[in-house]
Amino acid sequence: MEIDALQIKALRQQHQWTQQQLAELCGVSLRTIQRVEKEGNAATETVMSLSAVFEVPQRSLLVVPKADSSSWQSINIGKQTLSVLLALLIGILTGGALMYWLLSA
Repeated sequence: MEIDALQIKALRQQHQWTQQQLAELCGVSLRTIQRVEKEGNAATETVMSLSAVFEVPQRSLLVVPKADSSSWQSINIGKQTLSVLLALLIGILTGGALMYWLLSA
C-alpha cells in the first residue's frame, strides 16, 4: 500500500520518537519503519498500526493518486435521452400542479 513517507516521518518527529520507538509502538520491526519512511510502502496491517499510534485516520496516511485525464471518458447524452428527461420533468411538474389543485379545492 502506498503511503506518504514524508508525513510518517513528520508525525514521528512531532512526537519526538526515534524510528526504533515508533517500531516498538506499532509492533513492527525497525526495518519496516525505515522502509516506510524511505520508500512509502507498507502492508495494510502496518498502516493500521501507524494510524492507531498517531491517532489519525488511515486514509490520511495514504497517497492519493493524481487523476489522469487521458483515462477520462466523455459522456454522450443523445437527443433521445434528453427528450425523455425533459418529458419526465414536465410530467412531474404537471402531476404536482394537478395534485395541488385537486387537494386545495
